[in-house]
Amino acid sequence: MILARSPMRIPLGGGGTDLPSYYEKHGGFVISAAIDKYVYASVHSRFVEGFLLKYMQTEEAATIDEIKHTRIREALRLMKIEQRNLELTFLADVPAGTGLGSSSSFTAALLAALHAYKRESVHPRQIAEEACQIELDVLKEPIGKQDQYITAFGGVTCLGFSNDETVEVWPLKLSEEALSNLEEGLVLFFTGYTRPASEILKEQDDRSRAGDAEVEHNLMSVKRLAVAIQIALEVGDLKYFGLLMNEHWHLKRQRSPKASNHNINKLYAFAIANGAIGGKLVGAGGGGFLLFYTEQKRRLRWALREQGLREVRFRFDFEGTKVLLHG
Repeated sequence: MILARSPMRIPLGGGGTDLPSYYEKHGGFVISAAIDKYVYASVHSRFVEGFLLKYMQTEEAATIDEIKHTRIREALRLMKIEQRNLELTFLADVPAGTGLGSSSSFTAALLAALHAYKRESVHPRQIAEEACQIELDVLKEPIGKQDQYITAFGGVTCLGFSNDETVEVWPLKLSEEALSNLEEGLVLFFTGYTRPASEILKEQDDRSRAGDAEVEHNLMSVKRLAVAIQIALEVGDLKYFGLLMNEHWHLKRQRSPKASNHNINKLYAFAIANGAIGGKLVGAGGGGFLLFYTEQKRRLRWALREQGLREVRFRFDFEGTKVLLHG
């Protein structure tokens, strides 16, 4: 049996500039952090013909073409899997639709497991590029390239997206003290809402491709903020980082009213009033997780718990997509 895992992620700055409709014109820049919440994929040979797939549903198919789950089907096609007697099983620490990039983590974990099944050594960049090929080129999903690269590489990482489709990846230059303080000061709470990101991202993608000046100006401001966030983190000014997160939150809401709702806005304001310096709704918006930076962690935790929110504690992941078992 082969077992692989891929981390989920929290974006720290620049989200939205990784969509092709923007970076193909202006270049994009994102800072993202992989966290120790994972999607696991296993591949195992069966004694009977056909594919047995276990994810949120259970599916059986005689051929690859009959597989309904689009990412599984296209990954098997891309990898040119000839065997027709495989069992593929998927587990996740956090459910899909919560803004932590689990869909791309799913794809990356599956690709890593299939490469291992074929006894192929693979670099994180290849995993990221293949995941992008499946999700953007084949399935035509209106998403960016941040998630595929951060889940493949891991770490607290800078991602530069060029208009020639190249992606530059380098670690954020954090001191040990700043890294520890950042990890300690970030808190993640589930809003109680789940949603697919595609509707919100498609709206941004369509407006950006149409040359909507408002969207492009907003994303340029987001990219400038990401550069400021990089500088703040690298010099260890975490309070300023929190203030920049707050500014980023307001830009996101201006870009798409669907990114939030009345209840989420109330929760955000409540968190700011109870010790959060800044925060954001993780992912495209509309639901999922609220991420805050605070220097009053205990106060903020108790306040949000009193509102009925569930905290998900995490640490940064520095391994990226990884094969755990190769037997």
